[in-house]
Amino acid sequence: MSLSYRIAYVFLRNLYSYKRFVLPTFLVSLVEPVFYLVTFGIGMGAYMGAFGGKPYLDFLVPGVLASTAMMSASFECLYGTFVKIVHERVYDSLVATPVSADDAVAGDIAWGSFRGLVSGGLMMIVALIMGVVPAAAWRAAVLVVFMVLVGVLFGSLAMIVTSVSPSFDFFNYYTELVITPMLFFSGVFFPLDNFPAWMKVLAEFLPLTHAVRISRAVFTGATAPGLGWSLALVVAITAAAFLVSIRMMRKRLIK
Repeated sequence: MSLSYRIAYVFLRNLYSYKRFVLPTFLVSLVEPVFYLVTFGIGMGAYMGAFGGKPYLDFLVPGVLASTAMMSASFECLYGTFVKIVHERVYDSLVATPVSADDAVAGDIAWGSFRGLVSGGLMMIVALIMGVVPAAAWRAAVLVVFMVLVGVLFGSLAMIVTSVSPSFDFFNYYTELVITPMLFFSGVFFPLDNFPAWMKVLAEFLPLTHAVRISRAVFTGATAPGLGWSLALVVAITAAAFLVSIRMMRKRLIK
């Protein structure tokens, strides 16, 4: 693997391109957190009661922060990257310059992580306006760093799928069979305590489960069993997925 400072040029190229669509993209990214927090947090929260003596929104927000970073980074490195490879031929132009294929892919993963951070940051701002705040101010800064890590994790996993995708339709398998189940079976919207034993075991194999566990612990200040293991697992999967995505995308781009 050959990475260099030119990753920053790829990121900046995406940022300059993004400026053309910043307003509609910003509005869409803002509507999503409002929808989640109002519909689930207030609407469903009225029936859910308190969780550990606190409102349901306090339980919901940390999980949604992690899942929002996952969704934004994933879709950017799925559809956004595929468009740049097949339709816009951006990657062909990049690898014809001193920017290597590895730099181009890593730059796109960094961009996907940034998009996840933007969406998660908007979610946090809306939560703060609604009165849901972290246990301490410094914890908000830790969550920002953690959302970057979550973005790299799921951006890398999405990039692996993109490396073997022949068309847009192929992404439906990943989004419907992987992303959607993770969203509902990783403890984002409700605890896993009352799930069947086999489902609890299955949830432990989902990286979002561990990301949500860490996000909730940081946000609330409450420790959880196996938190160190969850962090180590997230870091390990992120590193492995990043390396594999670079290698597989290099094979697709350089023939």
